[in-house]
Amino acid sequence: MPAKSDAPFICQKRSPAAGLFTSVFLFLLLAGSSLQAQLQKAPAYPLITHDPYFSVWSFSDTLYSSPTKHWTGADQPLLGLARVDGKPYRFLGKAEKTYTAIAPTSDEKAYQVKYTEVTPAEGWMNPGFNDKRWSSAAAPFGGDNAKTLWRSRDLWTRRIFDMDGSKNARLFLKINHDDNIEVYINGEKIYDRVGWLNKFAYFPIDEAVTQKLKRMNNVLAIHVANTAGGQWLDAGVYAEVVTQQDKDIAEAQQTGVTVTATRTNYRFVCGPVDLDVSFLSPLLLNDLSLLSRPVSYISFKAVSHDGQPHETNLYLGVSTNLAVNTPAQEVNADKYSTGKLKILKAGTVEQPLLKKKGDDLRIDWGYLYVAVPSSSTATQGIAPVATTLTGFLKNGSLPLLVPITRKSQLLNTVFPLGRVSSEPKESFCMVGYDDLYSIQYFGQNLKAWWKGEKDGTIEKQLEAAAADYPSIQQRCSDYDNKIYGDAQAAGGDVYAQLCVAAYRQSIAAHKLLKSPQGETLFFSKENYSNGCINTVDVTYPSAPLYLAYNPELMKGMLNGIFYYSESGRWTKPFAAHDLGTYPLANGQVYGEDMPVEESGNLVILTGAIAKAEGNAAYAKKHWSTLTTWVDYLVRDGFDPANQLCTDDFAGHLARNANLSVKAIEAIGCYSMLADMLGDKATAGKYRSIAKEMAGRWAEMSDDNDHYALTFDKKGTWSQKYNLVWDKVLGLDLFPSQVYEKEIKYYLTKQNRYGLPLDSRKSYTKSDWILWTAVLANNRNDFDALVNPVYKYATETDSRVPLSDWHETTDGRMVGFQARSVVGGYFMKVLEKKIQASGTPAGASQQSQGSSR
Repeated sequence: MPAKSDAPFICQKRSPAAGLFTSVFLFLLLAGSSLQAQLQKAPAYPLITHDPYFSVWSFSDTLYSSPTKHWTGADQPLLGLARVDGKPYRFLGKAEKTYTAIAPTSDEKAYQVKYTEVTPAEGWMNPGFNDKRWSSAAAPFGGDNAKTLWRSRDLWTRRIFDMDGSKNARLFLKINHDDNIEVYINGEKIYDRVGWLNKFAYFPIDEAVTQKLKRMNNVLAIHVANTAGGQWLDAGVYAEVVTQQDKDIAEAQQTGVTVTATRTNYRFVCGPVDLDVSFLSPLLLNDLSLLSRPVSYISFKAVSHDGQPHETNLYLGVSTNLAVNTPAQEVNADKYSTGKLKILKAGTVEQPLLKKKGDDLRIDWGYLYVAVPSSSTATQGIAPVATTLTGFLKNGSLPLLVPITRKSQLLNTVFPLGRVSSEPKESFCMVGYDDLYSIQYFGQNLKAWWKGEKDGTIEKQLEAAAADYPSIQQRCSDYDNKIYGDAQAAGGDVYAQLCVAAYRQSIAAHKLLKSPQGETLFFSKENYSNGCINTVDVTYPSAPLYLAYNPELMKGMLNGIFYYSESGRWTKPFAAHDLGTYPLANGQVYGEDMPVEESGNLVILTGAIAKAEGNAAYAKKHWSTLTTWVDYLVRDGFDPANQLCTDDFAGHLARNANLSVKAIEAIGCYSMLADMLGDKATAGKYRSIAKEMAGRWAEMSDDNDHYALTFDKKGTWSQKYNLVWDKVLGLDLFPSQVYEKEIKYYLTKQNRYGLPLDSRKSYTKSDWILWTAVLANNRNDFDALVNPVYKYATETDSRVPLSDWHETTDGRMVGFQARSVVGGYFMKVLEKKIQASGTPAGASQQSQGSSR
């Protein structure tokens, strides 16, 4: 996936007279009882969550058990220590493993190998083999972007390397390959794999092999086979760097964690001192200025629990890896002041603005910031991990280093709390990122929404964030209670906890901007799938959260697709699938259209916007385009040809009954919109078409006690999640008996971790289960469908940001992670809001004003 991240950071100590900081944790007292009811177990825990590039998570239940990571799984370390009476405790992150090169890979230093593409004689991997007839060339080998093109099926390489005194260190193979591979050192196999990696990974080399290494002329020999698709080879040998200080730091004792919609709060014991650490990303959907501001807060509160005062310093390090795609990229780090803030800044030397696109990527342009108020007694510095920790462990201070250029640095802040007693002492920090330009939109580079504000520089955003902090804390506490309360009222505590788990993940898979025409753009990235931008069948399942809390964002998810058609760039009579590969939104890149799927999605969501806002003004603006798509659905949507739908991972399917439902619901929505616009004749015409189709559908898909997967295959079944719009929007196209028969049948097909997607496989999509559950006409049936999803979310051993595609038998992720589609969990909330008022709370708010 594409990458992006440019994060500022601000820390400040609380003085006894500083009422600002007294209020920092007051919200914990105000909201304490509700916090206890919220989520306390998740597959991964959101820490800093803003957009697909600026997204840092803890992948373990205890905050100090593993390095913090980008949602892709790449290490983006945050490191936190408490020094209490001279003894250090680690409460945040784990220092990333560091390695020194023995035989470096090409991302660190150019190297050459001997190679052949013709099957060599036996013993080709041994040191004494004669390779004089082999060619010489520079690595890496592969297709585009490789130093040496490799187009054949097989490749054999040999590389000579010397030891540098690291023989007693733990050695690792660092490699990226595509596809099948076997690797040898001095004739002994150290690694093999059927498949590919797509990025560098480290694999330990057996000690029995390393002990036989010679001081000079060791041979790293590799055979790689390209079985399909792309090809790649880049490999080296590295030694792990282990320092004594790693052994000198004790782990704090984590005593609890609570996740709310906007915050993740941890509790620790550091010897005689209790420490609370809170990560707050103020993603308030009713304030687009604040939602777009790329700043998260990290808060600390320390108190003695033995009645005695204890000298306490806190340390926070933010890795410059938050600003790189790979750790091998060099970074410039600097230090400066704005008058109100002291700032550390870091970004890559290269600054390849919007030059990369794809899925498993991080941002490597723009700048990361760490800042403290100028009045603060906190000290700051820039240094590698080892240099930083040596000083802090010795006396609680930082080394004074000048700005530097190198790889993998730490932006460090130490703030002395002094003697901590039963009177709590608090501090807070801000982490943010300036990505300069965020998205390319039909050839034009666009800046983030916040850059159009009056405080449109990152320094002004940081200053505003510091000034707003007490009020933002309270607003977020209120909003957390609202999100949980709405979900609890709609579906109970278990359901509410699932909604909390989904909230930040869904929002942070989007980027908020304005188009050159002044329209809201809220573009998703198809995370951990194919990296597409603004994919329509990702927008569709994500929609309930945004329809419920700010339909302007829902429009922002549709505006780009409408523009694509109405500008003449997309000329087909059905909707496009996507706008490109993130972050380049220049037109569809997906290789196959999904005509019924995407057209149905867009017409339905336009109808849902009208229902949410109480008027059809948005539909009127796009009426000609909607009419073209609906007429396509009338012609080709009822009995779909062999084509993909949003569940494209399951393969092509003809005569798909659930896809047919989508076409029928879309035609019904078009009728509803025409009626809202006062065009009774059109409304009547299309309602008659939809009702007639619904009647035929019930006959053709009927399979006694349920409805089949396809019109022509009895003895099959599938979740008919598209029916949910009939109920939620009140379209009344299908009789309620259809829902009831399906729900009754589904309850006989469940596994431990949920209802399978259909009869072909035992895996499922959790977003669709939560849509399907809304078809239930009683709470018991709803709970019976939802509870296994909660069990999956809290028991899975797939420790990644919540995967929406999992196996119902063992609860393991099948594919996908960190995707926006979990916003679909809010479908029951949306139904409740529409039932209560006809227009979801907040729908009338444009909510685009300043957060101040």
